[in-house]
Amino acid sequence: MTPFKLTDELVEEINQLIADQSDSKLLKLMEELHYADVTEIVHELGQDEGTYLIKLLDSNKTSDVIAELDEDVREKILENLSDKEIADELQELDTDDAADIIGELPEERQEEVIAQIEDEEHAAEIVELLRYDEDTAGGLMAKELVQVNENWNVLKCVKEMRAQAEEVTRVHSIYVVDDQNRLKGRLSLKDLLTTSTRADIKDVYIPKVDYVKVHDKAEEVAKVMSKYDLEAIPVVDELGRLVGRITIDDIVDVIKEEAEKDYQLAAGITQEVDAEDSILDLTRARLPWLFLGLMGGVGAAAIMGGFEEILENYAILFFFTPLIAAMAGNVGVQSSAIIVQGLANDDVKGSIADRLVKEMLLAMLNGAILGIVLFFFTWIWQDDHLSALAISISLFVVIIVAGIIGTFIPLFLDKRGIDPAIATGPFITTSNDIFGILIYFWIAKLILNI
Repeated sequence: MTPFKLTDELVEEINQLIADQSDSKLLKLMEELHYADVTEIVHELGQDEGTYLIKLLDSNKTSDVIAELDEDVREKILENLSDKEIADELQELDTDDAADIIGELPEERQEEVIAQIEDEEHAAEIVELLRYDEDTAGGLMAKELVQVNENWNVLKCVKEMRAQAEEVTRVHSIYVVDDQNRLKGRLSLKDLLTTSTRADIKDVYIPKVDYVKVHDKAEEVAKVMSKYDLEAIPVVDELGRLVGRITIDDIVDVIKEEAEKDYQLAAGITQEVDAEDSILDLTRARLPWLFLGLMGGVGAAAIMGGFEEILENYAILFFFTPLIAAMAGNVGVQSSAIIVQGLANDDVKGSIADRLVKEMLLAMLNGAILGIVLFFFTWIWQDDHLSALAISISLFVVIIVAGIIGTFIPLFLDKRGIDPAIATGPFITTSNDIFGILIYFWIAKLILNI
């Protein structure tokens, strides 16, 4: 199968067919396309053209298209659809995707759309999911799953599974519950096929099953599924009753969103924004860290002002100030990035003290190598071994301090329940710049005896 490739010519052709209302040609053109390809096309069309295409195609395909659209594009499309048209689309979606879309609608419109959903059970399940915070397991889960009772025999189990599977897009696991719907374990398809039809399920199911609770954070769910390589995981309520399941596609979205948020924090952006957001929103997201950088620069300038005498006598120190500040920031960001990544993957083990000792030893090795190189470079360039010694020793100490700060701050923030990703951006860079310059001039003053 040749991969789909969206071209300007194709977009132009689709726009022309829409303008001419050539519905039969449009349907034929879209017939063989995957819903992901149609989603890509809708993103390139205008609001009216995208809406026209959504209304033209069958809900079996367009429901998935709407679910995959970017939120801002989906919002515009939904504005042009009637309550009944939205309800028809939601009817084709799994409950988790339908709840996500309903949750984006204005509150007054949510009730109107839900009232238009013909399948009352489907509507009730969507309403139930809306009760949960979107960043929890309950907010991620879908109600569609296959479950069997431990007291059934294999024959009844197979019959019930066939009926349930009609409502499930993909069967990842078969969950076993008791009469109170409490999760007891999971059922192996192999064991089901190789066991006598008269055997009881309680004699063949596997009691060990990984699960999460409805109020567990999405990030914790992602860690569990990643650790155990799960394609799906059951969700239970406070009483241990099976209420839904989370599939890998939902967790991929969580991981992607968390990575984007951490990347923006590392870049010094305090809230989630997109390139298409307004100038005011982008300014609010960026200005706080830029202001911090300004304060850091003012602080560094004030520190340098306090060492005016040494700068007058050893002007060479001035030329190496940017190098010291840059190395402090770089080392701090490197150290914090490794720790933040380890915390995200749950790979950071042991005490903070052990981590600090390891980072200090690493920084000492790096600092010694870089300091020796800088010493000989400066000595050869300026023919002044004392200034070269002051600058290289300063670099050595600055790298050690920056490494320790870059390690300690994300660990400290994580212990306090604050997102440690904030420590990989301007916060670390600015603080290490200030500490680096202070250490630089203080050591230089000691060695040069001024």
